[in-house]
Amino acid sequence: MTHVKALAIKGIMTIIVLYLVLGLGFGFTFGDTLLMTLVLGVISYLLGDLYVLPRWNNMIATLADFGLAFLVIWLMGMPLSMGMTGGEVALAALFGAIAMAIGEYCFHFYMMSKEIGKKHYLETRTDS
Repeated sequence: MTHVKALAIKGIMTIIVLYLVLGLGFGFTFGDTLLMTLVLGVISYLLGDLYVLPRWNNMIATLADFGLAFLVIWLMGMPLSMGMTGGEVALAALFGAIAMAIGEYCFHFYMMSKEIGKKHYLETRTDS
């Protein structure tokens, strides 16, 4: 249940951020933004939040999420952007990735406070 709640929070944050940047700023449709949200949300949750964050730290996970967001938005934006040049899509991806990185940095504090994805088997055991 904790993963469902975390994914819901991440999904709401992502759709808001991407629609503000891509939809209102660059003219992407809501459907395109929703599709990018679903793909980016699942991939970044698995890689950034459950793999990178528990092993390293918030800043490394945020940088990984930035790179991932840029690639996903750019690669998915190219066929979805109807009439935009490659440079415009890259600019949209850059702005979207920056906004997502800020959101992810804050979301990671939630993940750490709830200890979601924490690797308990890596902790030192003490027998009493």
